Amino acid sequence: MTRWAGWVCAGLLLALPACRGEEPPPAAPAAAEAPQKGDGSLFPALADPGAPGPVPPLAEKAPVPFSSSDPLTEHLRALRPKVPEGFTIVPEPPFVVIGDEEPAMVRRRARETVRWAVQRLKALYFEKDPEKILDIWLFKDKASYRRHVREIFGDDPTTPFGYFSHAHGALIMNIATGGGTLVHEIVHPFMAANFPECPAWFNEGLGTLYEQSSERDGRIVGLTNWRLKGLQETIQAGKAPSFKALTATSDYQFYNEDKGTNYAQARYLCYWLQEHGLLAKFYREFRAGAKDDPTGYETLKRSLGEEDMAAFQKRWEAWVLGLRFP
Repeated sequence: MTRWAGWVCAGLLLALPACRGEEPPPAAPAAAEAPQKGDGSLFPALADPGAPGPVPPLAEKAPVPFSSSDPLTEHLRALRPKVPEGFTIVPEPPFVVIGDEEPAMVRRRARETVRWAVQRLKALYFEKDPEKILDIWLFKDKASYRRHVREIFGDDPTTPFGYFSHAHGALIMNIATGGGTLVHEIVHPFMAANFPECPAWFNEGLGTLYEQSSERDGRIVGLTNWRLKGLQETIQAGKAPSFKALTATSDYQFYNEDKGTNYAQARYLCYWLQEHGLLAKFYREFRAGAKDDPTGYETLKRSLGEEDMAAFQKRWEAWVLGLRFP
């Protein structure tokens, strides 16, 4: 029996209303849009010659046999007592989606946001699924989010949008704020499974890149988003850190010392790499060489073909100042 055997049959049984630690610092607010189908980008991306091919269109999954002892069934059995009345449960590998919107909407989000993002992120970056089945809780509005986070997890969320909880093995979202935060948070468990040494600057840079996302030639792409304005103001004030300083930040420094600038600068560095056809290549080379280059700075220089990073940063800053959102 394969690990994910039974996803669809279990889904048919459980896509119905239910019968009755320590976390990493949350992302900066991300009131982003759900993934947009079609090319809504402002710039044509250059092809990444090493990137995988496009993902085929979403398709319904054919039923497969499942065992009462497979990991999914065991996970669902343990999950069900936690799920309040009126919620819908939808298995969507490697996640289980739980939400209190109308059942059809929960199934649609599982298919059109979670499945869409997972397929495309795996095609570009991630060979391994997270080691454990993770839950995605989609609360329909602010009141539901705050109430159920306290009741189910005993948490007092510090972000009104959503976060990934290692302690609970869950992505916890106020889905009324949009699907962008969800796609952002989906990146993190895949990064943990595939590149556990990844520093915060790139982990969050890649996650925030997809807060506003689209599809171009069958591949997921990030678009400009709300973080642009603050970054442009920082650049105009001459206060943007050097890329050497950004990549050298510890996790604590990234999340606690001027994190708004850190998130935005990391995002738009990833956006530049994407738009110049270098992002997937940089990820693979950084992961492969992280033992010798744990910050990724030397790998970044090689990927850019730059020795004078100060000169590159001036060009990058001018490029960022020319971007627009929306």
